[in-house]
Amino acid sequence: MDSSAIWTEKYRPQDFDEIKGQDHVVDRVKGFVKQKNMPHLLFAGPAGVGKSSLALVIAKKLFKDQWQENFLELNASDERGIDVVRIKVKNFARTKSISNMPFKIIFLDESDALTKEAQQALRRTMEKYTRTCRFILSCNFSSKILDPIQSRCAVFKFKPLKKEDIYDLIEKIAKNENIKVTDKAKQALFDVSSGDCRKLENILQSSAAVTKNITEKTIYSIASQALPKEIQEILDMVLKKDFINARKKLLSTMLENGLSGMDVIKQIQKNIWQLKLDNRKKLEMIKMCGEIEFRMVEGSDEFLQLESLLADFVLIAS
Repeated sequence: MDSSAIWTEKYRPQDFDEIKGQDHVVDRVKGFVKQKNMPHLLFAGPAGVGKSSLALVIAKKLFKDQWQENFLELNASDERGIDVVRIKVKNFARTKSISNMPFKIIFLDESDALTKEAQQALRRTMEKYTRTCRFILSCNFSSKILDPIQSRCAVFKFKPLKKEDIYDLIEKIAKNENIKVTDKAKQALFDVSSGDCRKLENILQSSAAVTKNITEKTIYSIASQALPKEIQEILDMVLKKDFINARKKLLSTMLENGLSGMDVIKQIQKNIWQLKLDNRKKLEMIKMCGEIEFRMVEGSDEFLQLESLLADFVLIAS
C-alpha cells in the first residue's frame, strides 16, 4: 500500500478475523453472512471500536467485487434532515440489487445525529423496502435512536478495545512501519486512546513522523496531555497545602504542553483515585471536578476555574 496512506485506512480491517475486541458481535454477524441473509442491524458503541469497519467487511463478503454498487454509505451527522431519508435513502432502497444477492445495504453512520423527523421517515422506509434493502445503523448512543427503529433491528453493543487488543495492534503497526515503541509508550497509548483504535493509530502515525524511537514523553506530547507524574506533582503539593507552588506548576504545565482546561480537568479526575486520602474526601474532589468542568463548558475563564479547584482541594485536604 502507498506509504503516504493515512494509517486509519491503511490498517482498517479487511476481514472478520482482523476486527479486534468484538468477538461476541463478529461471531453472530459471520453467521448472517454465511446464510447470505440478515436483518437490519444496529451497531452501538464508542468511537473507533470497529463499527464502520465491520459494516464494510459485511458488504465486501456478501457482494464480493460488486460491493461498491450495492452499498450506500451516508454519514448522518452531515446529512441529518428528513430530505436525506426521503430522497437519497429511498431512491437507493427501492431499486433491485445488481448482484446475486436479493438485497442491497445502506449504512447510516452516526445515525443518532438524525433528527426525530428523519428517524420517523427512516422507520417507514425500513419497513417498506425490506425485500430490496437492509440497513446497518451505527451510533454512539442507542438511547438516541427511536424505539420503533431499535425494535426493527438486531442490536449489537460494541466495547472499547481491551489492553491486549491495543498492544497487539501497536506491535503489528510497529513491525510493519519499522518503528520502536517502548513499554511505557504502549501503556501511554492505551491510556490516551481509551480503547479508541482510530485515535491510537493517529497518535502513533504522528509520533512516527517525529521519531522512530517512540517513548512515553513523545506520546503525551503528541496527544497534548501532561505526563501523569506532572499532574501527580500538582496534587501532591495541594495535599501539602502548598497552594502557591501548585498554582505555578499548573500554569507552567498547561503552557508547556498547550493544554486546555478540559484536558487538565480530565487528567486531574483520573489521578484523584491514586491519592492517599479518605474515600469521602476523594468523592468531594470528584464532585468539585464536575462542577468546574460545567463552569468551563458554560464559558468561564479556564485558569481561574482551575485555581478555584486547587483552592477547594486544599480546603478538602485540610
